[in-house]
Formats: sequence, structure tokens, C-alpha cells
Amino acid sequence: MPQDETHENEMIRPDANSRWVGSLYEMAEVLSSAVLCIAVLFTFLLRFAGVMGESMIPTLQDGEWLAVTATLPQPSRGDVVIISPRANDLHKPLVKRVIAVAGDEIDLADGRVLVNGAIIDESYLPQGLETHPADDFQSSLTYPARVPAGRLFVMGDNRGNSKDSRYSGVGFLRVDDILGRVLFRVKPFFVTRPSFGFTFRVK
Repeated sequence: MPQDETHENEMIRPDANSRWVGSLYEMAEVLSSAVLCIAVLFTFLLRFAGVMGESMIPTLQDGEWLAVTATLPQPSRGDVVIISPRANDLHKPLVKRVIAVAGDEIDLADGRVLVNGAIIDESYLPQGLETHPADDFQSSLTYPARVPAGRLFVMGDNRGNSKDSRYSGVGFLRVDDILGRVLFRVKPFFVTRPSFGFTFRVK
């Protein structure tokens, strides 16, 4: 009888190869889950954008990388957003700040920005920086102007060097033309300059 028990124990004891194969399966499952989570994250929740140009100085610098939401609720005043290339005559993605939303009255007067008759707080701009309308030959917009339904008025923080809603080539943007909202800056270890090879560039 003791001999039978020994034989039975030997039959159910896993050998080294079985344990090794089992560990490989476990590792494969963990890696597959991690890859799936990352794919979902970067497909539906988060994207990267590289800044090219100076239209958002001093807030964003040329060459910086941004983490951008791929899902976006209704844009709000003050949001920094990425704009589809189909929405401007540069045919490039743009990064701008939302200044006014549908139904707002936007006015540019005496170098200041007014929304619904009140001067807005733009503490993100250098002290003393003035904001002026585009020249008449670059825009047909007259102020004060009402933002149409489903549209946004955006500007770059570098007001003297930004192609934005003040210009006919951009104008009032459709909400559908917003690709995402900037969350924060990132410093990817794998690149030094923005490149279309990894994500998209914004001006």
C-alpha cells in the first residue's frame, strides 16, 4: 500500500517543463492585457501632439510635446484645443485657446478681449500684451460679433503671431473640428523633435 501512494504522488507532481510552460502562458496573458490596455488608452483616450511654431508662446513653446484627450466633452472657455486641418486654410492641425463659445458676444477693443461685455482675465498672457483684430483684407469679421450655434472663437496666446478665428482662413470653428483638449506637457524619451512619424504636429 505505501508503494501505491508513492506512485500516485509521482504521477501528479508537475515537472520542471510543465511549470516553465505555465509561467510562459501567464507572462503572455499579462503582456497581452498590458498591450490591449495601452492600445485602448492611446486609441480612445490619449494622443500626443508636437508643437511646431510660436502661436501659443508663452504658454506652449516650439518643440514641446503635449498629451491630448482623444475624447472631448463640450469645449469650454480657456481650454487649449487641437483643431482639425480641414478647418483652416493652412491645412494643418492647429493648437489654440477657446475664447468664446456658441452664443457668446466677442469683442476686441482697445487691445483687450471682451466676452459678453466683460473684459476676460487672461493671466496666461504677458503683462501689457494687446489683442487686435485682423486687418480688413484678412477678415470680414466686425466686432462685436456673436458666436454662432455649434461654433467656437479661438485665438493663439501669441496674439501678434497667430492664425486664428480673427482671420478668414480660420474663422468661427465648428465644435466637430476639435480633435482634442490639451491636458499637459510630456517629454517622451524616444524623440527630441515633433515628427509626423509618431503622431501629429500642431502649429
